[in-house]
Amino acid sequence: MQKYDYLIVGAGLFGAVFANEAKKKGKKCLVIDKRPHIAGNIYTENVDGINVHIYGAHIFHTSEKRVWDYVNQFAEFNRYTNSPVALYKGELYNMPFNMNTFNKLWGVTTPAEALAKIEEEKKEAGITEPKNLEEQAISLVGKTIYEKLVKGYTEKQWGKKATELPSFIIKRLPVRFIYDNNYFNDLYQGIPMGGYTKMVENMLEGTEVKLNCDYFDNKEEFDSIADKIIFTGPIDKYYDYCYGELEYRSLRFETETYPVDNYQGNAVVNYTEYEIPYTRIIEHKHFEFGKTLGKEAEGIAATKTIVTREYPDSWNKEKEPYYTVNNERNSELYKKYKELADKEGKVLFCGRLGQYCYYDMDKVILSALNKQNRSKRFVYCGSYFFVLPFIFYVFAEGIHIFDFKLLAIVKSNVTVPKTVHLMSMHSCNTHVHI
Repeated sequence: MQKYDYLIVGAGLFGAVFANEAKKKGKKCLVIDKRPHIAGNIYTENVDGINVHIYGAHIFHTSEKRVWDYVNQFAEFNRYTNSPVALYKGELYNMPFNMNTFNKLWGVTTPAEALAKIEEEKKEAGITEPKNLEEQAISLVGKTIYEKLVKGYTEKQWGKKATELPSFIIKRLPVRFIYDNNYFNDLYQGIPMGGYTKMVENMLEGTEVKLNCDYFDNKEEFDSIADKIIFTGPIDKYYDYCYGELEYRSLRFETETYPVDNYQGNAVVNYTEYEIPYTRIIEHKHFEFGKTLGKEAEGIAATKTIVTREYPDSWNKEKEPYYTVNNERNSELYKKYKELADKEGKVLFCGRLGQYCYYDMDKVILSALNKQNRSKRFVYCGSYFFVLPFIFYVFAEGIHIFDFKLLAIVKSNVTVPKTVHLMSMHSCNTHVHI
């Protein structure tokens, strides 16, 4: 088999960015993925003109201009603004918690009135030393917000009662005393026109890709054909779970097509009642800013819509790992695997699974650029940076309930070719020249 500078295990966002940067430096890469498609969890599929987010909603957002400029070399982004709403017992509330939310809850109209109401409820609760997540949340925002908009959703996501979850999970809850419904604080936001898959295709232009290829089915042979391995799969699986399994939370999706133009009027509607088993419904056509309804759809089906119900799920090795569970047990276990990884001379462990942490998409890109532009092999991303990072996604993909940020990202200057071309993908037994 042919010799490569890099074997990149995983054709998701990290692998695609790394491969693109390596290619610009004259390095030869082979990208493999066990799935039948590229783009990992940001994979989108065009169905009747609607770009369906197969693995849940993904909204790109960043305050890093260099990252924004980077991705815009591979795709034109629309003006989509993430403005989810929460449905609780037939009543709709704006997310994040803002003046629209407070007006609906209490009839208040000014920031001072809203603040006074929250402080009143916090005082009534009288919680000084929270013993669990429930008490911690109430001590931050009061009982009303907690019971209607936090409790049920969080319990569904974790698969545990809030009284059984530790208080340290929540450090703060964002409360905005403005009427702005934009969820993110980042300067740049949008979704690639044509979908994320097309963007990743453009990143992988000129790189050899094999799909339906499981690295572990032929590990020795794959290891022999490359000078270095960029491994973006689960770090514990790489070491055959020698110290035990790291834990994740998974998701299950149910997607349906309806013969209507507009099912729910918003891209994301969260269901905060515990009794409703799914956490949210995604209506994919609404991600296409300015092209969502009726005859003005510009190619998007006007008399059909596609919706996805998202169910939190327990995880085992037969299911897709979506969110790490960085509690004390898993953090200590990851440290053991990291010690093994640090001794590797050929293998670099990267991405959310390789480093057992949660990355927003812009942080994935920064991490990949860092790997290409620095000599250090490993950037620690353990529990110090991300304490139970699954909570990042309590209300919507990429929505920071607890506004933690990656504390250490190394800046890098990058350039990207402007030409983009389509590519075709084939199964593992066929090399694809992009």
